[in-house]
Amino acid sequence: MTDEHNFRTLGCYRELLSEDQAFVWGSGVVVETPHIDSLASEGALCTSFYGTTPLCAPSRASFFTGLYPHATGVPINHVSMNDDMVTFAEVLRRQGYKTGYIGKWHLDGLAKPGWEPERKFGWEDNRYMYNRGHWKNIKESADGPYVDAPKDENGMPNYDLGDADENSFATDFLTDRTIEFMDAHKEEPFCVMLSIPDPHQPDTVRPPYDTMYSHFDFQTPKTLFKTKAQTPDWIVGNLGDAVDDHLFQKENMAGYFGMVRLIDDNVGKILKFLKDNQLDENTIVVFTSDHGDLLGEHSRLNKRMPYEGSAISPLIVRYPGNIKSGKLIHSSISTADFPNTFLSLMDSVNVLDGVHGRDLSSQFLNPDSIVRSNEVTYIRGVMSPLGPPPYWLAAITDRYKLVIGKNEKPWLIDLEKDPDEVINFYSKSGYESTRARLTKELKRLLVQTEDPAMDDPDLVQWLR
Repeated sequence: MTDEHNFRTLGCYRELLSEDQAFVWGSGVVVETPHIDSLASEGALCTSFYGTTPLCAPSRASFFTGLYPHATGVPINHVSMNDDMVTFAEVLRRQGYKTGYIGKWHLDGLAKPGWEPERKFGWEDNRYMYNRGHWKNIKESADGPYVDAPKDENGMPNYDLGDADENSFATDFLTDRTIEFMDAHKEEPFCVMLSIPDPHQPDTVRPPYDTMYSHFDFQTPKTLFKTKAQTPDWIVGNLGDAVDDHLFQKENMAGYFGMVRLIDDNVGKILKFLKDNQLDENTIVVFTSDHGDLLGEHSRLNKRMPYEGSAISPLIVRYPGNIKSGKLIHSSISTADFPNTFLSLMDSVNVLDGVHGRDLSSQFLNPDSIVRSNEVTYIRGVMSPLGPPPYWLAAITDRYKLVIGKNEKPWLIDLEKDPDEVINFYSKSGYESTRARLTKELKRLLVQTEDPAMDDPDLVQWLR
């Protein structure tokens, strides 16, 4: 799992897009990702995998538990997941799997870095798990891992690169620990999760990746400049990092691309280990992220928005002999659907009871090369633990997106006709049945998950 990863930076996703959508930062401006692409060519790629809330902690909580954020105790960042949550890792641990978690966790409150949290949630070996932060230089002493960086007056290390190299830069360090875990447990069933804290701000990476893409003339995305009619209230009123042409820093994009390339090279190291140890044919490999990063699209950096660049997470699953190579799944899936889908891919494995997420394993395991479902999922904006309810809700299929905000009529986005997401089709002729279906399904899903958004009259008025 990477952190804040725009799907357009992966070649396997880019090749599915029109040129206009593939090169939003300029023609030919790409980062190469051959190892991640190889997972897609040998497994299944999901084109519409959405974070239940496109923010780090809420999306992660859903990914592990199969529940929507309001039910996990994590509707926003920097709060602790409820003690009684059961994760897919706990299911596997109970069945004899050796489980290990390495990297950023972000479900244990304010602790920072917060190495080796006391609550393990099924991750038996969590020595290299830390709660939060985007540290660049990690080293190890006899007392365990630590961040090697200057500290401020409060004793908190900063995000400086320092002397980070191929052994201590966070992506490299955490990958090496992952390989060590697999090597130690290769003779028995294991489940290990590598959670890389990049490609997240501050958009810095070690040499030589820091200059690999500095020659590119990064262009501002065309949706950075929008008219008032193209700008919903839910983007104006929502929290987020607004940018303009002056603030769209091209050197940050070069750093972002460099981080992605380094991640890909480390994925290559993991795949090589599996192959060298004859584990590649009997190991499920999943590549994903907690959410995306708008990187200037729609005048925003980072996440929190229902736009594709923010809300979509890459999801690629390779399972030799079980998942058809090169498979494309065009179905709307949320991070809450992951646990039971993943567990059901495996023989003789129990699933989580009483969760919101679906078991979609049949879509991965069937013999079809292309799977397209018109089912509806929903995602939601950030919600404070103390209220108010989220600023927006969205019902989504592979093609359509109904976004309901507080202060204006809803937006209906047709991704086929308007992939830029700047036209509201809600009141346009020919969309009546689509609008009605998405509205009905959104209400059903909100009731099913007992979403507190149903208590907000400003949102519910559009669901009648």
